[in-house]
Amino acid sequence: MEKVPWFRRRLIVGSLVGCLALGGGVLWCLPGEGPAGRAPVAAPGAQAGSAVRAGTPAALADLAELVAERESRVRAHPKDARSWAVLGAAYLEQGRRTAAVAALYPKAERALRTSLKARPKNNADALGGLAALANARRDFPAALAWGEAARKAAPRRWTTYAQLIDAYTGLGDYKKAGKALDRLTALHSGPVVRARAAGVYWDRGRREDAQAALADAAAGAGSPAEQAAWLERGGQLAWERGERESALRHFQEAVRLDPDMRAAQAGQGRALAALGRTSEALSAYRTALGKQPSPQYALELGELYESLGLAQAARVSYDQVRALVRQEAAGGVDGELVLGRLEADHGDAALAVRRLRAEWHRQPAIAVTDALGWALHRAGQDEEALPFAAIATDRVHGGAMRSAPYVYHLAMIERKLGREEPARRHLREALQINPYFSPLLGPVARAAAAQLGDEPAPADLPD
Repeated sequence: MEKVPWFRRRLIVGSLVGCLALGGGVLWCLPGEGPAGRAPVAAPGAQAGSAVRAGTPAALADLAELVAERESRVRAHPKDARSWAVLGAAYLEQGRRTAAVAALYPKAERALRTSLKARPKNNADALGGLAALANARRDFPAALAWGEAARKAAPRRWTTYAQLIDAYTGLGDYKKAGKALDRLTALHSGPVVRARAAGVYWDRGRREDAQAALADAAAGAGSPAEQAAWLERGGQLAWERGERESALRHFQEAVRLDPDMRAAQAGQGRALAALGRTSEALSAYRTALGKQPSPQYALELGELYESLGLAQAARVSYDQVRALVRQEAAGGVDGELVLGRLEADHGDAALAVRRLRAEWHRQPAIAVTDALGWALHRAGQDEEALPFAAIATDRVHGGAMRSAPYVYHLAMIERKLGREEPARRHLREALQINPYFSPLLGPVARAAAAQLGDEPAPADLPD
């Protein structure tokens, strides 16, 4: 009998409203589906409006309808602060999910600031929307400032604390991110809160708790688009654990539920490459990039090309990364992290150090700390690189997330410094966490581990 994926088991057990009969008489139940006892379904624009106000994903078609409705509303009522705030949130969500970041993020900012102008005091909707926009742009100091302003305007507005979690995480303050989660869970419950909790759990190294929280979020989702989003995050978590097949099932199910879920399509490329299905992997990446050009997707595709010996195609992808970062910068997005990673491994390592050092001083999240350490290593500055790599993997300093690339970076720096014992241990750990973490660097890690060999046997003790 075929093993049922954990996310489907959660859906079957946790949602008894609407069931689809599968082979063998098995029932697969999805929230809100089924002919019997079906609740009235809101219009697509209303569904999307509820979603963006709660910070949950919405289908692109529903978002388009919501935007059209709110644009018509604010033309007729230009001082309607609430409609301006909803419109700004809708533009932001459209920008996140399409290739139109450069156009939509500035439109989102204008709409949110117009809402603030229409209602300058206690406008937590607009302030929270500006916090969400700053997080999407990777401008975490601004996100924190807007989030705190929204919190002061409405201390019991639960969605504000989700933005504060992202801001504190981006600034490397994991203790305050945890406190914001505590406040969020005290004020509200439900799929969005469970998904937010999963992110914090993962950062703390609590992988099983993160997996369970995402399963619960997917089971309780109120729409296919929302369910697809939580399944995609579950796929990311499975991938980080080295669970290729599970990750692929998550991503496939997310795309089935929401064909516009480009992050899940890129995730399919990642998992398929790890499974050796390279033609399918290349196709999945190209599809994702064609519909939502993302610097991260282009970087991953370039590294897959390079691992296959396709140097010219890899160079084209790396050039595309730079072009896409420039395009997103027009929408206010900070692309220094992905650019730094690109330059460290495929360009000018000294330039990567300069970019990432400035980024680290501004917002020292663990991802930036790790990237800076690796760039310093690639630039030949291993003594300076070691403390950054150690912090990125040190539970005391926030590096509790078990990340194969981070541990690999630490191991290679230690190896270059002649510290063979910790290098051997960390290489083994990286390959235990996820032996498929990179089509390009995974083989390098295995070769380095083989070269270092097994740990030497302890010396015989005298009688």
